[in-house]
Amino acid sequence: MADTLTLSLDSGGDVVIKLRPDLAPGHVARITELASEGFYDGVVFHRVIPGFMAQGGDPTGTGTSGSNKPNLKQEFSKEPHVRGVCSMARTSDPNSANSQFFICFDDARFLDGQYTVWGEVIEGMEHVDALPKGEPPREPGKIAKATVG
Repeated sequence: MADTLTLSLDSGGDVVIKLRPDLAPGHVARITELASEGFYDGVVFHRVIPGFMAQGGDPTGTGTSGSNKPNLKQEFSKEPHVRGVCSMARTSDPNSANSQFFICFDDARFLDGQYTVWGEVIEGMEHVDALPKGEPPREPGKIAKATVG
């Protein structure tokens, strides 16, 4: 299985995420599958809140959609939501994660045990920090290409 997911941003920076199948094997499998299919290529970060997180993974860029694959069962863990942690977005239904994810800018420990942590940024966090802010941003940052390795 792949060890990393690299998000090449349109701003020119690469964000390297260490995948955590030990925490969330189903979610890691989904993200690597979607990335391998080119699903994330061209997708924007539609919700970027300073001091909290950057969210992307919706092909429509609205935050209301996902892939055509079935939703995932939650894989909550005790892993803390801290700077650089990658976790799955979902609706109020804990088993509704699909393709949207977020990367924490800072500690967001109030999310612990309620969202599925699937990875952590090991390189390029400065590129996440530099994403245009907003809900949605006027000119959102975009994933040019997502690759697994």
